[in-house]
Amino acid sequence: MSNYTLDFSGDEDFRPLAARMRPQTIEQYIGQQHILGPGKPLRRALEAGHVHSMILWGPPGTGKTTLAEVAANYANAEVERVSAVTSGV
Repeated sequence: MSNYTLDFSGDEDFRPLAARMRPQTIEQYIGQQHILGPGKPLRRALEAGHVHSMILWGPPGTGKTTLAEVAANYANAEVERVSAVTSGV
């Protein structure tokens, strides 16, 4: 069965372009300057490594997941992905 399994997770060349281009730091994240700009509350918390609970709400493609991953990077944490559709919520 292993001959039919394709696992490209460790190979950067095979990741989708969107995944390769996704911001990893606050400086790379574009938008939301009212909370992520220099001296703003969320930016100060992330730079100090203090990530608090947040509800990120908005339409698809607005950067919610990217912001969660940036926050996790600053806190040395992992993002747990759960789909409300498939989890029965």
